[in-house]
Amino acid sequence: MPALLLLGLLVATLCPAVLCHPVATAVPQDAHREDTADATRLVGLVSSNADFACSLYKQLALLNQDKNIIFSPLSISTALAFLALGARDSTLTELLQGLKFNLTELPEKEIHQGFRQLLLTLRQPQEQLQLSLGNALFVGQQLLPAFLEGAQELYAAEALDTNFQDTATAKKLINDHVAQKTENKIVDLIKDLDPQTIMMLVNFILFKAHWEEPFNPSDTSPSKFYLKKDKWVDVPMMEKERFNTPYFRDDELSCTVVQLNYVGNASAFFILPDEDKMQEVEANLSLATLKRWRDSVKTEWIAELHLPKFSISSEFDLVDVLPKLGISEVFTIKGDLSGITGNRNVVVSKVIHKAVLDVAENGTEAAAATAVGVMLTSIAMGTTVRFDRPFLVAVVSTDPPSILFLSKVTNPLQA
Repeated sequence: MPALLLLGLLVATLCPAVLCHPVATAVPQDAHREDTADATRLVGLVSSNADFACSLYKQLALLNQDKNIIFSPLSISTALAFLALGARDSTLTELLQGLKFNLTELPEKEIHQGFRQLLLTLRQPQEQLQLSLGNALFVGQQLLPAFLEGAQELYAAEALDTNFQDTATAKKLINDHVAQKTENKIVDLIKDLDPQTIMMLVNFILFKAHWEEPFNPSDTSPSKFYLKKDKWVDVPMMEKERFNTPYFRDDELSCTVVQLNYVGNASAFFILPDEDKMQEVEANLSLATLKRWRDSVKTEWIAELHLPKFSISSEFDLVDVLPKLGISEVFTIKGDLSGITGNRNVVVSKVIHKAVLDVAENGTEAAAATAVGVMLTSIAMGTTVRFDRPFLVAVVSTDPPSILFLSKVTNPLQA
């Protein structure tokens, strides 16, 4: 039997940036039949990504109760779809179905083409936004030409020779690459590295955006944020008065939804559950719920908005989480990743995701990184909204509806 090998995948992402280029804008009104097919493919892609995002969030919430959660669904979806280029048979089917793709409606080829199209769209420059995203392969041994060609053509991945036998140098090379691409938002993504690693796949996204209507720093002051009914912390609370913004009171799920827009086709939805209603809102989080919120918000006069200024981060090992979504073969000797090296002695050893989110008076910065290791077996008039208890943040594209960034803030002071 061949010696055991390891394959790693990293994803570094500044999450909100992904939302800044709604997919529909890439298809002109007078598009030809091919353009219409591209638009249809993207609608299916982003819908599946949103379904995966909500499903993954629910699993993370169950495992991280009373903790901040921040992750980039797009980052993880892109990384796993990239990995699927080398998967075969039931392992391939399991990966793509675990990502919530209906393979009858959207075959494998169309999925990869959809990611290619989405990444190309997101790379389109905008004057008002900073967005950088891409993929890289750190290669330690010869990989199949077909896999490398697909990596370059579909995911625009550059291949970098890496000596994984020298683990310290290889780890520094990868971590430095991620740090550089995310402007040091994500550092030390890889804590340890097995010398049998044969490849690391890296996806990175970096985003910075300003609010259309920024908060005045002079209005930020200490205020109570209730972790529980009888427990609170003093946080820097931003305040904005007398302005119009999309708003919706969801009596069905007992929560309040406030939409704040960035400059440049991106929005953040802040969802404030009523007291003791967080679990109910989380249980109902879905693409349909997000679409209902998006369609229900109406511009309303806001007398006062109080929102914490915060910087939070999360780091998850998804090896134990992804099987709950149906992705398990890649972690066992039953998995078939022979499309990478030509051999079946490769398994996924780790899936690490790290993310950072900063929300301040002028706007938002966020970053995330995913590492997947594969190895062989071995009182004013108007509405007042006060975010002074745990709340959710969803950054979504506007047309078609697509969730690309998801967070729960339980303690704004908990880094």
